[in-house]
Parts: sequence; structure tokens; C-alpha cells
Amino acid sequence: MMDRVNELHVNGSARRTDADPERSLLSVLRDDLDLTGAKYGCGEGRCGACTVLVDGQPVRSCLTRVGAVGGRAVTTIEGLEREGRLHPLQQAFLDQEAFQCAYCTSGMIMAGVGLLEKTPSPRDEDIVRAMDGNICRCGTYTRILAAVRQAAASLKGGAR
Repeated sequence: MMDRVNELHVNGSARRTDADPERSLLSVLRDDLDLTGAKYGCGEGRCGACTVLVDGQPVRSCLTRVGAVGGRAVTTIEGLEREGRLHPLQQAFLDQEAFQCAYCTSGMIMAGVGLLEKTPSPRDEDIVRAMDGNICRCGTYTRILAAVRQAAASLKGGAR
């Protein structure tokens, strides 16, 4: 049996917790740390609403056990802004009106940030592949694609 998880490294700082290692990362983020940006969607890792970054890689936090993240760096939508400025992808989502109900938005943005960190100049097919499995029930995929393109261009210009 694994020891309880007493600390998580979330959004650049150590956060105290007392969690059963078998709990989902999503439930610990939302219920224990009050980081509610990641959403519970399907609970099966198929919709992407719960996407966060672990060591820079997009993961489905509903399927990820908190015991598996240990000392790894977890980034949620709440951790993207810097000095009061939105991440370029967050700004691009606003500029492109890439959401309607916004339930999927944090997961979409986190998947997009994960892509842009490893592929600064993604082709449309790269974006589609990286966002595959992140479902937008409102169907704003064309605007989401435009937002990721805008953020890639903005990041090349040194914005962040």
C-alpha cells in the first residue's frame, strides 16, 4: 500500500494535501486544492475536459492517480497567467471566440499549451492530432484551430 500524498507541486509551488494515493488527480485538484479549472466530463479520459499538464505533458486528470504524480510538476489552467497577463493561448481563445459554453475550454487550452511547448510552429495536422480527444460539444473546432495558430505566432514574437 502506498503512503498518503502529503504534497503536490502545482503551478510552481508546493501545496499541502492529505490524499489517498488512489484518488484521481482531478478530485484532489478540485476538492482539496480548490483548483476548479479542470472539469469533470466523462470520467473515462475520453472528453479532455480534465486535461492538465504533468511535467509539460497533457494528461487526463480524471484517470491519473494522485499517487502517480509524486514530485512531478502539475500545471493547471490557473497556473498559466504570468504577472496578471493571460497566456497567449488564453488570449487567443478570447480573440478568436473559440468557445461558447466554455466547459471544454481549460482542457483544450492545456492540450494546446502542451503542444506549443514541444512544437512551437505546429502545422494544422499537428494541432488536430494534439487536440484529438478533446471534445467541444459546441463545435467551435475551426476557431480553436485559429486560436492555436494565433498563439503560436504570438509566442514566436516573444509574448508570454
